[in-house]
Amino acid sequence: MGRRRRQRGRPVNGILLLDKPLGESSNHALQHVKRLFDARKAGHTGSLDPLADGMLPICLGDATKLSAFLLDADKYYQFRVRLGETTATGDAEGDVLTRRPTDDIDVDKLREVLPSFTGAIDQLPPMYSALKHQGKRLYELAREGVEVEREPRQVMIHRLELGDIELPEFELSVHCSKGTYVRTLAEDIGEALGCGAHVVALRRTGVGPYTGYPMYGVDALEAAAQEGGHAALDELLLPIDTALGDWPEVRVGADAAFYLKQGQAVLVPKAPTEGWVRIYQAEDFIAVGQVQDDGRIAPKRLMTGS
Repeated sequence: MGRRRRQRGRPVNGILLLDKPLGESSNHALQHVKRLFDARKAGHTGSLDPLADGMLPICLGDATKLSAFLLDADKYYQFRVRLGETTATGDAEGDVLTRRPTDDIDVDKLREVLPSFTGAIDQLPPMYSALKHQGKRLYELAREGVEVEREPRQVMIHRLELGDIELPEFELSVHCSKGTYVRTLAEDIGEALGCGAHVVALRRTGVGPYTGYPMYGVDALEAAAQEGGHAALDELLLPIDTALGDWPEVRVGADAAFYLKQGQAVLVPKAPTEGWVRIYQAEDFIAVGQVQDDGRIAPKRLMTGS
């Protein structure tokens, strides 16, 4: 019999809130973190454009089992918009397509249009996006000069607040649902004002439950690694269950935990009657569960702790 291939890296578990640098792809940032931690397993929670910086949660070890939940979570951004110019990409990287005067745009007009971009709104996904058409990414088609028809999608803008204003530029902060395109939001605001617009700076400030948390840049991680090795880096990790901080928790005894770890549903007294739950045995987070129609809790993601 052939020998089992030894897994490379450490069995490290936790979530790192990386402050992704400008100009770097999310995957490149992920690989950099994985190497620094010498982690056996790592994944991110949805790409952040190279032209955006800010929060990119990196899931290590068992945390990768929860990355889909963070992918579906709300996002928070701060961004700067320039009125009067539209570009091919909706940001400062693209060629300028149109220029229109902004002399008649004042703060009052700006404040007037913003409320129409809160709540449920429809967005047409941009060609410069990672959506696929017949197996090919839209941005790949866009680079070839091909434009395809896209269907509008409904997204939710929970909050849109005006910040610093130096017309023709201004800053906005937004709390939005997954799938929201900030560049499209800026372009649509520009069209509502009759002059067009594009994004000149974009920073993600929060993902799901992670708002107001400290983030760590690559330089800070490298400094920690140099000073204290893996132990110092591990100190920067958040516990896995913080990704599900607003979910109800359920505590089970040793018997129920045994059956859950075998993949079997269990009945837990006084548990919620529906939805997703975090399951603990004593202080250990052991699984993500879902309440079934019969009231039992079925394990959906088991934490191995290794």
